[in-house]
Amino acid sequence: MKYETLHNDMVAAMKAHDKERKAVISTLLADVKKAAIDAGIRDNIGEELVDQVILKSQKTAKEQLDSCPDERAELKAEYQYNYDVICEYAPKMMTEDEIRKLLADSFADVISTKNKGQIMKAVMPALKGKADGKVISSVVADLCK
Repeated sequence: MKYETLHNDMVAAMKAHDKERKAVISTLLADVKKAAIDAGIRDNIGEELVDQVILKSQKTAKEQLDSCPDERAELKAEYQYNYDVICEYAPKMMTEDEIRKLLADSFADVISTKNKGQIMKAVMPALKGKADGKVISSVVADLCK
């Protein structure tokens, strides 16, 4: 996801008078800017950094949604809306089958050791931001059996 795309979508939400959507995108932009400043980047914010921030925000929004009690219907609806908007911008994650195929093709030598820790250490840098860590862990556990 490009930073400019997020910014343009926020402007479009402002022009459409969609306050809720504008607020969610504005928060994403603020988080991206903060992460860029922390990384020492002021201009030309890369797509990888934007994707990392969006994934982190998506995870946080999902946790908020899951922890919200059912009695608080209005708050739960707000959290659901925030989560849905963030999901629109989140990068597509690899499926379990895609992960399994990639591991078989690229990491066959490491998988043959059947050492889960060693496999995870080799695999995680290649799949960071492309697949969910829990899914990767379960695939690796299956392969180690």
